[in-house]
Amino acid sequence: MKTKALFYHAGCPICVSAEQKLVGSLDASKFDIEVIHLGEDKARVAEAERVGVKSVPALIIDGEVLHINFGADIAALR
Repeated sequence: MKTKALFYHAGCPICVSAEQKLVGSLDASKFDIEVIHLGEDKARVAEAERVGVKSVPALIIDGEVLHINFGADIAALR
């Protein structure tokens, strides 16, 4: 069974770089990866906050939030 991985980002250069380097390196045979661009899908900002995202880019694996660098505060995306 694959592990669910969610990658939340805002499309900024830091986020795009993290997506290319980090998400691109995840083994797709082991992870079910969903990339969520919060700048384009504002409806999912509340979802991101509920799972504990404080800033983007952020990767969620097995419910654990991994904040990567600092692209934008989640409050700025509302």
